[in-house]
Amino acid sequence: MGKTVLEAALRQVVPGVYAWVQPDGTWWVNNAGAVAGDEGTVVIDTCATEERTRRFLEAVAETTGDAPVRAAVNTHQHGDHTYGNCLLPEQAVIISHESVRAGVLADFVIDGCPPFWSPVPDWGAVTRRPPSLVFRSELTIYSSGRRIDLLHPGHPAHTAGDVVAWLPEERVLFAGDLLFHGVTPLVLMGSAEGALRSLDWLADLEPEHIVPGHGPLAVADDLPDILAAHERYYRFVLETARAGRERGLSPLDAARRADLGDFEGWPDAERVVLNLHRAYAEAAGGEVDLVAAFTDAVAWNHGPFPTVV
Repeated sequence: MGKTVLEAALRQVVPGVYAWVQPDGTWWVNNAGAVAGDEGTVVIDTCATEERTRRFLEAVAETTGDAPVRAAVNTHQHGDHTYGNCLLPEQAVIISHESVRAGVLADFVIDGCPPFWSPVPDWGAVTRRPPSLVFRSELTIYSSGRRIDLLHPGHPAHTAGDVVAWLPEERVLFAGDLLFHGVTPLVLMGSAEGALRSLDWLADLEPEHIVPGHGPLAVADDLPDILAAHERYYRFVLETARAGRERGLSPLDAARRADLGDFEGWPDAERVVLNLHRAYAEAAGGEVDLVAAFTDAVAWNHGPFPTVV
């Protein structure tokens, strides 16, 4: 069987601001972006594999007339948004929340993918490249006079180090994985309660254009429904965890007894097990055993999670 090639596309959000949209519904597939200007380009995230990142960067170069990439922002530490960092120009400054640098350096999946996914992604020639400029709460950068605010919600959500890239004049929001549009959200390495709290924080920005970390682009009229869907899902996870703990059920058993309802049709539904592991750990004041959580999710899914090569 030959390789599956994603039908990705670079789409203009507003003049000079672009989103790299990869059709979602499997693991290790993400959206990214670019902000272009006379002084160069700022990239928002990279991709999981060498091939996908090269396609993204080539599309950006073609659109911007080979303008140099001066900086890149990692919205969080996960490999689908960071493994392609190594393919950025050596002089490009990579910026993130302070926790992301440590997360990238500690990531072991880039060295050998565990058998939780099938087929195992072909990373290609990617190597670990952590951010070189980090911040704690917020940082503003300017590119060709265009303001880009990098904002942290102040608490864990999808991860401990989530950052959005907010263009206040254009009202464009690169939300990272604080938003999964039409795809099952993931809070395994963050906080279910924190992810729920982040929704009002995002709404308060009042964006007109939204680039989610996963799923199709959205505009202001779409945002209330997107946020409401996330809220329903997070409350479902928290209530399922509460009831499961009261009954002495494991996260896996709680997931098996749960009725996903409308969420059953979202891609990557097996993430409910991972999210319940996080909610259980939060309630008990402990930490998640990642291997145990993924092992349970594979059992719930009756096999490894889907990817594309």
